[in-house]
Amino acid sequence: MAPPVAVSPLIKTARYSALIAGIIYGKRRYDTLKPIAAEERRIEEEEKKIREEQERIAKQLAEASEDTILK
Repeated sequence: MAPPVAVSPLIKTARYSALIAGIIYGKRRYDTLKPIAAEERRIEEEEKKIREEQERIAKQLAEASEDTILK
């Protein structure tokens, strides 16, 4: 096998610059999307509580309608 070829300093600099730029972009993007996701989770939790309450009421009504003396 042939010995490895030396990589140009320009290519090394470009690669590390792209890596650092990607890390900075990712951090900014994460900081932008984090509050939006937190708000969506909060809304989903509220909707879940309402949905569970409605299901509980529907279940109670179904059980109440089954327990009649007119069977």
